[in-house]
Amino acid sequence: MTMKETALAVIAKVSGKDPEALVPDAELVANLGMDSAKALELLVELEDQLEIEILDEDAAKLNTVGDILAFVDRLSS
Repeated sequence: MTMKETALAVIAKVSGKDPEALVPDAELVANLGMDSAKALELLVELEDQLEIEILDEDAAKLNTVGDILAFVDRLSS
């Protein structure tokens, strides 16, 4: 599984949405219904599953599925 696939699986798990429904422009709060507790859970789960650290300033920029995928893409390149 690639880092992007893992990230999508984590987003799907935390949001309770189907992975196929996770389009890049889906907003974590508006479209996926994540509150601050879910957002924190998402960050922790991404860090654990991808074995990375997400700094606060990076986390503040992760507002959509596409933002997360682009962030992960930068890490893996």
